[in-house]
Amino acid sequence: MVTRVPPSLLRHRIGVEPYLGDGAYGPTYGPLVEHPALVGKAVRMVRAPDGREVTSSAQIIAAPGLDCPPGSRVTLPDGRIATAITTASHTAPGLPVPASTEVMCE
Repeated sequence: MVTRVPPSLLRHRIGVEPYLGDGAYGPTYGPLVEHPALVGKAVRMVRAPDGREVTSSAQIIAAPGLDCPPGSRVTLPDGRIATAITTASHTAPGLPVPASTEVMCE
């Protein structure tokens, strides 16, 4: 039974600077951490946490537990820095499908 997305499918490397909140001088971020991931580039409409409809230009699948809250800076494999719009954890206990984290970026 598959319990998490197989590492062999995570062919890209991304860098994530987790959003920590707003400080006196603007947004603050945690340290850059690299992760294996699968990155797809497609334009899609997604709903941001505040309810706005936003265009996502990159979709990321990573291992479960990825620390990438909305607002985080994500360095994509091509070097572009994107902003995380939404993060979703996918699990299906007892079913033969992999657990993963999905991040939509603008």
